[in-house]
Amino acid sequence: MTRKISYVQAFNEAVRQEMRADETVFCAGEDIGGFGGVFQTYAGLQEEFGEDRVVDTPISEQAIIGLGVGAAATGSRPIVDIMFMDFICVAFDQIVNQAAKMKYMFGGSATVPLTITTGGGGGLSAAAQHSQSLEALICHIPGLKVVHPSNPYDMKGLMTACIREDNPTIMIKHKRLLGMQGEVPEEPYMIPLGKAATLREGGDVTVVAWGRMVNEAFDVAEKLAGEGIDVEVIDPRTLQPLDSETILESVRKTNRAVVVHEAVRFGGLGAEVAAQIQEEAFDYLDAPVARIAAPFSPVPFTPALEQHYQPSPARIEQAIRDIVARPGA
Repeated sequence: MTRKISYVQAFNEAVRQEMRADETVFCAGEDIGGFGGVFQTYAGLQEEFGEDRVVDTPISEQAIIGLGVGAAATGSRPIVDIMFMDFICVAFDQIVNQAAKMKYMFGGSATVPLTITTGGGGGLSAAAQHSQSLEALICHIPGLKVVHPSNPYDMKGLMTACIREDNPTIMIKHKRLLGMQGEVPEEPYMIPLGKAATLREGGDVTVVAWGRMVNEAFDVAEKLAGEGIDVEVIDPRTLQPLDSETILESVRKTNRAVVVHEAVRFGGLGAEVAAQIQEEAFDYLDAPVARIAAPFSPVPFTPALEQHYQPSPARIEQAIRDIVARPGA
């Protein structure tokens, strides 16, 4: 039987195995060395590989990303850590105008095999500056690949793929999933970037979700199955490039779609998914595409308010019930 490890252990193992296999791989970030990172994602790596390959940096996101871009363009495969996703905004020039565009602006002669890792999502009462889901911002930038695993197995396979990728990738680790347990093989393996997973097949409605919301949606789907509501659950895994075809194939079968994400609803990535569905599968739809997401507000600090702010199983369930109840065309 495959052993079970946590989401954070799966991340750590992917990094460790790639560092053993390739001496050009190194890590840099705030407190990732002796401390192992604020969430222990890099625990034990400096002890094994030394301070030259697991580097504690100053508190400067611009410097961290700049170091990574330069090292990647000159032959290394750096993994640079931005402690909280909110802090990528401090380094947006390096991410958006340097990492993402360098290959294009050099006519393909430059490669930037840079992996940026960061902690995203809410649910820890970490307040408005440490709880955001900003995937829509970075998915809008040509040249970046964006990954958001929902379970330990995907975390290891996707992180391995990110490190081996010759283009800049951003790995979003959901903070609320770090302790999640799952079956993960010991040997290295890759999950192709840009390939979605159908976690549950169904015929009544397609639910597309990512990050922690995948697990919430899956649990709701299992509950509704007992009432005869057959929900198909799609996890894109990679948000950029998005596996649109898997989503569209599902919607053409079920004729209904619900998109669930933790980020603010207005301008969120769910709007892009909904737009693609109506452009490419409009004739198959028996109801408008529903979106379940956060309200247009900063993330509250108070636990009761934050719980109300985030999409809940009850909201997901009600959206599915409402859309299934609409008469077909």
